[in-house]
Amino acid sequence: MSEVRTVTTAADLLTIDEVIAILRVPRSTFYYWRQRRRGPVSIKLPNGDVRISRSEFEQWLVSHQEVWT
Repeated sequence: MSEVRTVTTAADLLTIDEVIAILRVPRSTFYYWRQRRRGPVSIKLPNGDVRISRSEFEQWLVSHQEVWT
């Protein structure tokens, strides 16, 4: 069974600045989550920059929704 991969375009990638602006958290919080693998899945580019796929970010947000019953 092979893994299905999706093609991500540059327009679909968010910068860390964009993500922390959306979440309204400090950069240090984002890196804390990333270090503990609790943040959204990220992509490290060859130049060292980090990007987050918009679809991965949205899935991560949905996975953290609280459901009140």
